[in-house]
Amino acid sequence: MALQRILVIGTVLALFAALPAAGGEIVINAVGDIMLAGSATPTCKQLGYDYPFAATATELKRGDITVGNLEAPIARGGIEFTGKRFRFRAPPQSAAALKRAGFSVVTLANNHMMDFGAPALLETLRQLDKNGILYAGAGRSLAAARQQALFEVRGEKVAFLAYSMTLPTEFYATSVRPGTAPGYPGHFKRDISRAKQEADYVVVSFHWGTEGTTSPRPGQVAAARAAVDAGADVVLGHHPHVLQGIERYKTGVILYSLGNFAFGSFSRTSAGVIARITLDNGIKGVELVPLNVRNSEVRFQPRLLKGRDGEAVIAHLNRVSREMGTVIAGDGGRFFVRSRRGAHLAARQGEEGYATVRGD
Repeated sequence: MALQRILVIGTVLALFAALPAAGGEIVINAVGDIMLAGSATPTCKQLGYDYPFAATATELKRGDITVGNLEAPIARGGIEFTGKRFRFRAPPQSAAALKRAGFSVVTLANNHMMDFGAPALLETLRQLDKNGILYAGAGRSLAAARQQALFEVRGEKVAFLAYSMTLPTEFYATSVRPGTAPGYPGHFKRDISRAKQEADYVVVSFHWGTEGTTSPRPGQVAAARAAVDAGADVVLGHHPHVLQGIERYKTGVILYSLGNFAFGSFSRTSAGVIARITLDNGIKGVELVPLNVRNSEVRFQPRLLKGRDGEAVIAHLNRVSREMGTVIAGDGGRFFVRSRRGAHLAARQGEEGYATVRGD
């Protein structure tokens, strides 16, 4: 597709790599839903829009690319869509705050990006462009919404695509209407195949599932596996607002829901993660950094969880990942994803190093 969004990251650019990856490794930090509006508005107005990221910015910059799901338009104008209960809109200064926090790309295919119509979406794109943040999953037309965001890191290319599988369908882009990219299998499979011809790695984000549920629905599993079959290396899920399981499928890894990150509501959601994915001739490893996102405690500023609190988050993820054959193993206060077979081999051989998700 024409006018492809590309960002080249050189070794001298430390904006996204406070602690750069070694050698040929590429490190992606992925987080869940970001919405700097709603109940967070008074706090952000009082303390500034850098405040939500103050406790995690260092972690977000430990790598080459940081991605999150932007769950509200960034705009002052727009036409409010009144056909749904919750509508959100964040102010322009939040785009610069995302940049300063380390975000290099955001996904826009979700059920809030069109809350204030096409004018607010187009203003969002301008704000992201102005601040040097790439995006995928929404655009001026269906073709633009399906366009990849492409990074080049130390000579290798990473493509990002994003799709919504949530209502309302009025938010979906058409050939003549701005909007989000719908998650139709015929669309995403073709887009992934095309991206894989140009990129070394393809990361696909889906907005899907049922809010508050810790198990993926059959449609999520089918779409995720179809994406990997089409060539995706990593599948990231959003929308349930809680953590769902992690699956190692063929050569890919699927994180069915990353939960909330900086999200402006007082829901009962309490835990999230930063997923740190290392790419090096395939998926070398996935580390999980547990977060407290319960806003009655952290006041819209996700906090790192250590010790027993962090272990409790990982224990939950182990429970919801068990049927997928996945184990998250601790190593000196850090947590790594491995397949159950990999965990068995590690235990048998007495390994205590980096637990990878490389091939079964």
